[in-house]
Amino acid sequence: MPEAILIDTDTASDDAVALIMALRSASARVIAITTVAGNVGVQQATRNALFTTELCGVGTPVYQGAEKPLARSLVTAEWFHGADGLGDHGYPPPRRAAEKQHAVEAIISLVRSNPGLLLVTLGPLTNIALALAQAPDLVRNVGRCVIMGGAPCCEGNVTPAAEYNMWVDPEAARIVFRSGLPIELVGWQLCRGAAVLAPTDIQFISNLGTELANFAVECNSTAREAYRTQTGEDGISLPDPVAMSIALDPSIGYESSRHYVDVETATELTRGMTVVDRLGVAANERNHATWAELLHSGSDQRGPNAKVYWAIDTPRWKQALYAALR
Repeated sequence: MPEAILIDTDTASDDAVALIMALRSASARVIAITTVAGNVGVQQATRNALFTTELCGVGTPVYQGAEKPLARSLVTAEWFHGADGLGDHGYPPPRRAAEKQHAVEAIISLVRSNPGLLLVTLGPLTNIALALAQAPDLVRNVGRCVIMGGAPCCEGNVTPAAEYNMWVDPEAARIVFRSGLPIELVGWQLCRGAAVLAPTDIQFISNLGTELANFAVECNSTAREAYRTQTGEDGISLPDPVAMSIALDPSIGYESSRHYVDVETATELTRGMTVVDRLGVAANERNHATWAELLHSGSDQRGPNAKVYWAIDTPRWKQALYAALR
């Protein structure tokens, strides 16, 4: 039986492609999509998620969630994805509406009723943190929690230290990383370099000639130009689809290791930085008052709490994308 997947997303251009990959996978059964404010406002994220499900010809329920981060004002990424999150091509409104239940309530209910499910997060972790605050027992029912976010070994994409999803709501990210969820972290660095869709890859997708292939290229047109401005590289960088490819086939992330990971919340210089304890030194700081006070559980154990992916099989990631768009 296909694996049950719950996807939490701030649906913009790369999120939409990730949704297509999951919705068209023979090994996945997407039981719901929950939306959160991030790349765009939550109402637009919901509209984009509904539109994407309709493109895929499915009626997967969509639940609208948090409108802002836990403790900060929302800073969107419309400069990167376009005002509507999908490159501003005037896509029609979806025919369906979101479910009436709030996303946080839906997450709690769906995780409890689908033990062992795969939770994939593609945006800020606000909904997940709120669900855990109400129902900390959820950690026992999640089989895997694949998080797209962070820059565990390199520069960020919104500040020198931080990746956007973690930076937008670092307090939520800290709660999630300290919750006991079986986290697998897919950082922003994995969608760069050879993993970027080069002009030849983009042309290959366009030549597929399907509605989904055309949409995947078109809705990322603004993101392509923004990425060129940001990095000087011509191509489409797809962090969320890379994360989804690993969620659907963990062997695509062929190099990984387990570490203690925390998220910085106190300083603006490094706000949202994913701090990865690669040498295991945090466990030696048991008497460090600041760390101990910040641990929500009251425990001073700082052993590995996340599997961090360091490298992917780039040809296989791209083949997984092409298969979903054919």
